[in-house]
Amino acid sequence: MKEFFVLLKDGNKPSLLAAIVNSIIAVLKGFAFFFTGNVAMFAEMMHSIGDAANQFFVFIGSALSKKAPTPRFPNGFGRVVNLVCLGAVLIVAILSYETVIEGWHHIQHPAKSGGLLITLGVLAIAILLELFVLYKASKEVLHEAGVPKAQGLAPLALAFTHLNRAKPATKLVFMEDLVATAGGILAFVAVLIAHFTGFLQAEGIASIMIGLMMFYVVGRVFLENARGAIGETDEQMLNHIAHLVMEHKDVKDIQKLSVIKEGEFLHVELVAEVDSSISFAEADDIRDHLVDLILHQQGVQDVTISFDEDDGVTHWKHVNNRPDKLSPQ
Repeated sequence: MKEFFVLLKDGNKPSLLAAIVNSIIAVLKGFAFFFTGNVAMFAEMMHSIGDAANQFFVFIGSALSKKAPTPRFPNGFGRVVNLVCLGAVLIVAILSYETVIEGWHHIQHPAKSGGLLITLGVLAIAILLELFVLYKASKEVLHEAGVPKAQGLAPLALAFTHLNRAKPATKLVFMEDLVATAGGILAFVAVLIAHFTGFLQAEGIASIMIGLMMFYVVGRVFLENARGAIGETDEQMLNHIAHLVMEHKDVKDIQKLSVIKEGEFLHVELVAEVDSSISFAEADDIRDHLVDLILHQQGVQDVTISFDEDDGVTHWKHVNNRPDKLSPQ
């Protein structure tokens, strides 16, 4: 149990922050729904409950994924975060379904809800809190992608460009809070329309749209973490590492290179070709240099390097004459 709490210190911080904030928001929305009976508020409450549960699971999973390898599990626990995310999206999927069904019922049997000021006040607070979490998640995305610090609102825009380089947990938090912020704004507008125009079905329509956005997150997160659980090649890092290896003066060619992404970590396996005349000591120096170089790349957890004699056949080539874009022939 002590080890578990030690691991929690290294859990994904944005997911913990998002889980706490969404728990507070869910309570506020729950009270507002209890007093007003507003169906759009019900949809938002379900959304916040799903996000909070999801993000708590992801925080725990991201912490457990950093557990050191053991004799029984020599490859480590990097994929635990992917497995946890796969389980967590099931919760969101169920809540998404309930949200859509509740919205459909309201469209068929519209009923006027009260407590306009309570509803709008809670939604406004929730939108501001979600924006705060989204901004924090955006900055974490840029940090994990190695992008220099941006000021003002720039991180919100830049995060979309670099989202594919973020860790699974951070990416999930960003996507969920983006949808949560959009859902809150949608619910706010729907409540105003229903109150001032008498078109009560607007709240039901908003509920269905929020549920469908939640389903989008479910699908996107499921596919990405399914690939991570299986073990996916990180093409961008593979090209980057290939470029670094080929720059070494004693490396003649790359016979094999794999960069497998497991959770937040990368596992690198390299077979490089060198001149057959070099000594064992020289080959060992080359190996030490390459291992140290590759381990200093972001996200790389372990490296396995072996050598073969240069056979004079090019196994690795430049793509479009760009040295930073290498791929196996």
